[in-house]
Amino acid sequence: MFNKRDRNEIRRIRHERVRKKISGTAEMPRLCVYRSLNNMYAQVIDDEAGRTLVSASTLDPMIKGQLAEMDKKGASKLVGKVVAERAIQAGIKQVVFDRGGYVYTGRVAEVAAGAREAGLDF
Repeated sequence: MFNKRDRNEIRRIRHERVRKKISGTAEMPRLCVYRSLNNMYAQVIDDEAGRTLVSASTLDPMIKGQLAEMDKKGASKLVGKVVAERAIQAGIKQVVFDRGGYVYTGRVAEVAAGAREAGLDF
């Protein structure tokens, strides 16, 4: 019989393939997106130093209070805006977008749109 891989394993393989080409530096860190079933996470990472510079998620107290009237896409856009605002406060204007192996549509695209609206360039 065939052993079919689950979707998350396929996503992880795709993510590893993309990560061979994408790396964040101090001048241009990596904006990494992780999407779970109910939550959205975004981090700005300096891969050379191995540090997370700023992060935001739907579990942050600041964002969590505003989620009652939003759907998942709206919450994702808000996460993108918040992570971009925090990055700009930290002096980061330009990032490399890492979609985490996910297809660039839906909630992943909303995080990118929110970050662009808040002023990040990628």
